[in-house]
Amino acid sequence: MNNIKIGITGLPQSGKTQTLTKVIEMLEAEGLKVGGMITEAIVEDNRRTGFYVMDWRTKERGVLASLEIKSKFSVGKFGIDLTVLEEVGVNALMMACEESDVIVIDEVGKIEVESEKFVNAVKFALDVEKPILLTLHKKSRNPLLQDIRRRDDVRILEVTPINRNLLPYKIMKLMKGELL
Repeated sequence: MNNIKIGITGLPQSGKTQTLTKVIEMLEAEGLKVGGMITEAIVEDNRRTGFYVMDWRTKERGVLASLEIKSKFSVGKFGIDLTVLEEVGVNALMMACEESDVIVIDEVGKIEVESEKFVNAVKFALDVEKPILLTLHKKSRNPLLQDIRRRDDVRILEVTPINRNLLPYKIMKLMKGELL
């Protein structure tokens, strides 16, 4: 496994997280230790009512964004709890940098970049000599996202409805150095 850094981008609900979790399953099936943070939609009555942040290794999770949260930080109609991002997400990232074979960060988006601790953890993780998979908000002009997109060592791939099912296999080949 090479120390490739892959950014998965795409429009909202295009399948970035599904692509990422499929790749994680494939990596784990090969005996690799994957660590980091994943965000998952909270769905009630077929409506998205918020997001969890989860530590992939420990499965600890907390409510990151919700219609119920009152906060000075919000994205759309969701209030954001940055403490949860820092306690669950940032800790998961720091642990992954030390203990995992592959680091995952889902998602570097509008919510997450509000946390300085998160931004610093992402920058730190990008400099660790390990493969990284991260999902990136497609349209954000945030400085962190722009920095990631400009890095020479990050390969950006876009998820579309057409390539969604094949992309995880392409990413695995890239990680094994089989594709240039």
